[in-house]
Amino acid sequence: MGTILDVKNLKISFRTSGGTVKAVRDISFKLERGKTLAIVGESGSGKSVTSKAILGILAGNAIIEGGEILYDGKDLLKITEEEMCDIRGNRISMIFQDPLSSLNPIVKIGKQITEAMLLKDRGNRREAKKEFDNILGLVKSNSAAALGEGSRAQVDGRIKTFENFNAEAIRMENAYNTARAAAEDLIAKTEDFLFLTSKKQKIDVKSSVKALADNLKKVRNEFFSHGYDQKLDAASQNLREAVRGYKAAKDQSVPENITAAVKNAEDLLRELTGRTEPDFFRIGYYKMKNPQADLHALPVEDLNETAKDYLDQNFMNDFLAMEEQGVAWSFNKALEKKKKVVETLRANRLVFAEGGMNKSASLKWAKDLASEVEDSIDRMEINKDSAAYTFRFAMSDAIERYFNAVKRNPKEEARFARQSRRREALIAKGRTIDWKVVPKVVYDLDELKDNVTRTIDNMTEHYEEYIRSADQVDFYARSVQTVDYMKERGSQMVFRVTRSMAREKAIQLMEEVGIPEPRIRYNQYPFEFSGGMRQRIVIAIALAANPDILICDEPTTALDVTIQAQILELINKLKAERNLSVIFITHDLGVVANMADDIAVMYAGKIVEFGTADEIFYDPRHPYTWALLSSMPDLDTKEKLDAIPGTPPNMIYPPEGDAFAVRNKYAMQIDFEMQPPAFYVSDTHWAASWLLHPDAPKVDPPKIIVDRIERMKKKAGGELG
Repeated sequence: MGTILDVKNLKISFRTSGGTVKAVRDISFKLERGKTLAIVGESGSGKSVTSKAILGILAGNAIIEGGEILYDGKDLLKITEEEMCDIRGNRISMIFQDPLSSLNPIVKIGKQITEAMLLKDRGNRREAKKEFDNILGLVKSNSAAALGEGSRAQVDGRIKTFENFNAEAIRMENAYNTARAAAEDLIAKTEDFLFLTSKKQKIDVKSSVKALADNLKKVRNEFFSHGYDQKLDAASQNLREAVRGYKAAKDQSVPENITAAVKNAEDLLRELTGRTEPDFFRIGYYKMKNPQADLHALPVEDLNETAKDYLDQNFMNDFLAMEEQGVAWSFNKALEKKKKVVETLRANRLVFAEGGMNKSASLKWAKDLASEVEDSIDRMEINKDSAAYTFRFAMSDAIERYFNAVKRNPKEEARFARQSRRREALIAKGRTIDWKVVPKVVYDLDELKDNVTRTIDNMTEHYEEYIRSADQVDFYARSVQTVDYMKERGSQMVFRVTRSMAREKAIQLMEEVGIPEPRIRYNQYPFEFSGGMRQRIVIAIALAANPDILICDEPTTALDVTIQAQILELINKLKAERNLSVIFITHDLGVVANMADDIAVMYAGKIVEFGTADEIFYDPRHPYTWALLSSMPDLDTKEKLDAIPGTPPNMIYPPEGDAFAVRNKYAMQIDFEMQPPAFYVSDTHWAASWLLHPDAPKVDPPKIIVDRIERMKKKAGGELG
């Protein structure tokens, strides 16, 4: 499926009056496309801080001390707020614990759902045009370079042909979309009319029906309404005749002939929108080469296939062969540069660590390295290389942090010493002191230097893996992917979201998330909904922009058990239908038992265990995971549940060893002295516990967990084990 989000070595702290809270301490994980990752832990474990860092909504006193959050070729920790706004709510959406925190109490929910669609529409079309032109330009330049100067005229001709027939395709698709949007708008109006009249709601019947009759002409288009012009004329005439002489009844009832005429118009429009859509990319070329051809002599399905065969035989096969040469040339050129970059990175690995450079020289050194890395990027790759694209930001940020600490540490030491002396002097004079010295915040300069080295090492390892897998690349498949990408961008250029379309999509979303009678509830305010229904509205808003990633931050905590189950079932359904990638934040392992693919167990700012859901539930290895499972109720457990003793540590002063040691009855002396590394149980399962060290004593999980696992295995028919 591939990784859609990659979090590497993330470290986040918060400045407080009592000192610096180490909230997230060097965590790494990957979110796979189409999967659900659950992050589980007690309050204060750092799970919500992690999710807010992904979305770029950390509090103002947050300090991002290191790490990367890689998405779509960008490090979300390094991009501008303007760039983040293009991602937040559009590509990555979030559902919070309290739905009212996401809703404006004085704005109708329909408007709150539609505003995101309307705001993003223009920007999406502009971005699609930019990406289309960029990729086509790369195809042209790289294909010409691959085939040699003698083939430039041939390459230019094919690119020009591609541009011309794609322009024709866009023109036809734009006209088709306009007619289709008008039809969908009228369908929404007929649905509203029939629904409101069935409920005997007040409505201007005569004006509504006449407007419907007048607007039927807007759906006419050579492709959309072909063969239906007479039916549309008849439907329009039928509507006008139905309301001729109509007078409103006192009980708001509407004569059956009017509702029948409206229903007939709705059925006709639905029949139109339900027909197979023309493939304008194929048809555009066919029409350009055969301007006099009757495009409607065949059914649309047959026309699509005929146009495809004609396009392939007369142009696309040759175009793909040409493009394949360009893709291979671009890849191999970038590959040779990557090999040189690896040598450069190895040679420069310890330059910064050895010292001797000031800030200006260090940034210049990093800039030169980054320029070499960026020059080695294969710009024709549709799936962007996040590590390479963000290397410049990662290097400059790590160096800035180091020199800021060099400058800040002495000042902080001096401030702390000054305040301490003042307080001690006042106490020595017998004065009553009601204030404390603010703890000093100093940074480990060696660790900050290591961040720079680690950034280089990560880039080196990434390129080495790239070089090793170079012979597995299918250049023809990449060429097809590039053409498909340009087709998709071309369609996005002419797809406009109108207010009526946004309204209809909002109603569909409301229906999709399980809100009854969405046409009435569209115009209601948040206070008119229950807590569970508000959360469904928030989910609809989060899905309005069709995001890639949905972050759920304890979305069921404030709901009763029955509604919790419904919301979890809804999220699972939406994930499957939309191929969403989900990050689910919770303190309750039981909540994610039937929905998580992978689980990260967090404690005191660290991931202490990671594995698939089956591995965490059937083979837990960390004592904290045991504690969470032991405190989790189920229907079959008869004995008393185990409470987790003690409280989480004060993260202003993080423990030297395993942070869970003081609450862990299985703790050994080493747990209090040294943080355990990750011990791998399988390729997908690891835990940071000294109990997994080969020299550690054998310790079995608590009996309550062993018994529960046995029961679960029996229920599963012995398939898991």
